[in-house]
Amino acid sequence: MAARAKEMKAAGIDVISMSLGEPDMDTPEHIRRAAQEAIDNHWSHYGPVPGIPSLRAAVAAQHNSNHQSSITFTADDVLVSVGAKMAIYNAIQTGINPGDEVVIPVPSWVSYSEMVKLAGGKAVTVATTYEEDYCLTAEQLRAALTPKTRMIILCSPNNPTGSVYSPERLAELVAVLREFPEVIVLSDEIYSCLTYGCEALSMAAFPELADRLVIINGVSKAYAMTGYRVGWLLTKNKAFLAGCIRLQGQQLTCATMVAQKAAEAAMSGSQECVEQMRQVFAERRELICKLAAQIPGFKFREPKGAFYLFPDVSAIGTGDEVAERLLDQAHVAVVSGSAFGCSECIRLSYAISTAEIEEAMKRISAILAV
Repeated sequence: MAARAKEMKAAGIDVISMSLGEPDMDTPEHIRRAAQEAIDNHWSHYGPVPGIPSLRAAVAAQHNSNHQSSITFTADDVLVSVGAKMAIYNAIQTGINPGDEVVIPVPSWVSYSEMVKLAGGKAVTVATTYEEDYCLTAEQLRAALTPKTRMIILCSPNNPTGSVYSPERLAELVAVLREFPEVIVLSDEIYSCLTYGCEALSMAAFPELADRLVIINGVSKAYAMTGYRVGWLLTKNKAFLAGCIRLQGQQLTCATMVAQKAAEAAMSGSQECVEQMRQVFAERRELICKLAAQIPGFKFREPKGAFYLFPDVSAIGTGDEVAERLLDQAHVAVVSGSAFGCSECIRLSYAISTAEIEEAMKRISAILAV
């Protein structure tokens, strides 16, 4: 949809894109300055495969202080990759053998299942419900686990729903997982700093998971650094981490050194920029929810995190049909929920200006009211 929107824009059509999961803000100045200084200081050579030690230490320190962690991470528990996406890929390739099953609650980010397939594994998708705010229940988890289950992938705050798992719900899932000690827990926490009216509890709050927990995060979303491509995984499992490092050593050697120095500045510097962006997203969230509530056929849960609205549009048509209609007739690009395993919904990103949100929702309302 993003590609089609760009094509239409190039043809002179006024298209508003709500399809990308990318902050529209500029990278904060102190981070840009750190990248410039890294260039001037000749950070232009190969670095250690798992990342420069100072960045690994900054990542561990920030996680320990900001995420209610009961598991203490050190620099030696961190692998820096080219974006959180590569960190997830490394974890899945390291942990999954052909035939292994991976439990994935849906709606979910589009790449989880595909990465499992690339590793020769089987993605076991579990459909969450509107009534449960699209969060996996303990009963669903227990029913999905089998002797072949090797991993579960959780994402909170969630892409595409914006849902945030409550501490109580996470505790219920962990209680089930205690009975399956061989299952790796992959926790994608890339949106952990972007919540509204609640906090996103890290899975590191549960010390009993320490030997099989892999946490994913990065600088893309909270610091508007998508193009820098720096993400990481944290794990206390030394053998698992060593496997990930060996794999990465053959894939890419190391993340870009200049980008790593910029990420270090993001991690170790003032976090005021993150809060400022979070407040901007909070205002946009309120606006889009208010406007979406006025559109006939939209049924949605108010997102508690990330920057997406995920309305059920089944009263109007399938997600594919509605997405096509909005692009062709309203010139608004959204993503069909079928991409995320939920064909009755569409995803709208509110990582765009308030003026664009207002205009986009005006157009959507006009088209769907017909």
